[in-house]
Amino acid sequence: MSSTRKSAIVTGASQGIGAGIVKGFVERGFKRRCQFPESDPIHRGRGFRPRRPGGRPHRRAGNGAKIVETALSRFKSIDVLVNNAGIFFTKPFTDYTAEDFKSLVATNLEGFLYVTQLSIKQMLAQKTGGSIVTITAALARNPVRGVPAAVPMITKGGLETITQHLAMEYARDGIRVNAVAPGAVYTPLHRNTPKAVMESLSPMGRPSTVKDITDAVMYLTDAPTVTGHILYVDGGAHFGRW
Repeated sequence: MSSTRKSAIVTGASQGIGAGIVKGFVERGFKRRCQFPESDPIHRGRGFRPRRPGGRPHRRAGNGAKIVETALSRFKSIDVLVNNAGIFFTKPFTDYTAEDFKSLVATNLEGFLYVTQLSIKQMLAQKTGGSIVTITAALARNPVRGVPAAVPMITKGGLETITQHLAMEYARDGIRVNAVAPGAVYTPLHRNTPKAVMESLSPMGRPSTVKDITDAVMYLTDAPTVTGHILYVDGGAHFGRW
């Protein structure tokens, strides 16, 4: 994808993977770019409670509209959308509360839904195609007994499904829809996680880096005939036991 006149929206861009993706677009010469950080951390570890959901559905829809309106007012087009914002926390299945579930749905699903709907509407109006990449999780396909994340994976698995449905729905319009599914990733939020624990989550014994995830997003952004693809960046964790 030629970047000389392209603009990109990246959600959840304040740190970690999102910040790395923004840097990747800058390095590839995107002259117009728009990043929207999330106030909440992208991931939450075991023992941390999520904040209350960020408002009712109409508020989330309003946030999506504001993101798109801001991008259009600055750059006049939307060519790339990267849905990176999300929350993740682990606990036994029976310990998840109604508030936990509402938080996950509000951020991971509603946060995706409204900005993606509006971005696709704009891409259709532009009639120049576009690229949408969503960050999901390898755990959605390959559970790990020591990582009890059944309820968060309801949302991540749903994102993988809608990625493929949208890819088919808008293929003739030149709008490509893909996803990147990371496994264990070294980010600032894992700075206190023991190295041995991180390495145990990858069959290769090498957790991914932010640059690994960024490179995957850049590939999917550029690849003109790749759509409906879930690109696993997890050292092989999604297809086997180790």
